[in-house]
Amino acid sequence: MAKKNKDTDYLFLSAHIRSLERNLLTGARMERMLDAADAADAAKVLGEIGYEEFKPESEAELNQALLKEREKLFAELYRFAPDPRVMDVFKIKYDYHNLKTIIKARGEDVSRLLVDAGRIPAGELLKKYSDTGAWDFLPETMRRAAVEAVAVLAETFDPQRSDFILDRAYFEEMLTAAQETRCDYLLCYVRATIDAANLRSIVRTLRMNRGLDFLKKVLFPGGTVPVDRVLHAAAGGNMLELYRSTVLRAAAEAGEAAVKGGSLTDFEKLCDDAVLHQVATAKQVPFGPEVLIAYVAAKETEFTAVRIIMAGRIAGLKPDVIRERLRESYV
Repeated sequence: MAKKNKDTDYLFLSAHIRSLERNLLTGARMERMLDAADAADAAKVLGEIGYEEFKPESEAELNQALLKEREKLFAELYRFAPDPRVMDVFKIKYDYHNLKTIIKARGEDVSRLLVDAGRIPAGELLKKYSDTGAWDFLPETMRRAAVEAVAVLAETFDPQRSDFILDRAYFEEMLTAAQETRCDYLLCYVRATIDAANLRSIVRTLRMNRGLDFLKKVLFPGGTVPVDRVLHAAAGGNMLELYRSTVLRAAAEAGEAAVKGGSLTDFEKLCDDAVLHQVATAKQVPFGPEVLIAYVAAKETEFTAVRIIMAGRIAGLKPDVIRERLRESYV
């Protein structure tokens, strides 16, 4: 078993991150973007905190600005992380994003849609598959999922079923990677992420009147709430009671309302807020892996907020409409 890093190994990186936190998109900065005269003025707020300049009327350029900010984040932190496996837990997401994109492209050029923030360089992933038409170069869990996903897509022409296969492998890899770091804080974050994914699956399945057989295919093991208890709640148990002792208590309450026709937007927002709350305790930690983990989670929340605000401003939505969709900020 690999050596577990000490908190003091993170002294330099923690101090660096505390300086970077000053440029996070705070609640006050989000309000400035919402109250700005137009999308161009809203984009200026992002320029103040380090985002690359982009044409505010162009959603394509917004996507590129977010892509570059994300790639910059992962490249910088991975370079300084005492235990790169901590960063790998977050990078796995982009490996699977790229894998889904390439599989569903069916040979079309999708290089502009790939995110170079995974463990495998995006260009290398695309080239190796394009050259060989095989997935032998991938880690075993990802390789098996890719082969199965391609086969299912070819047989059913259903990209959703293909995605489910890859999502299951993604959560499996993320959980294993977190366990290997021996960092309880990171493991709690990953399990909360899995719990949130499963809660979303319950609500969407019940809202669409899909059966338990469908739900079984879209649930992921590894959360704090066992899959069998999730299925019991979906079959008529008490969903709120199931999540009462977890960070998803408020989200579960909103989920029950959403199943009956309530707001899905409120429910989705509370799911994301709950996962961020799981890492918010790092604000009180002077140094250690917690500081790194919380900062990456905060930036991921920021990227979502930037997209919601700028897309809303580009579309001409009123500030109050956009504000309802926003997640809580880390700072």
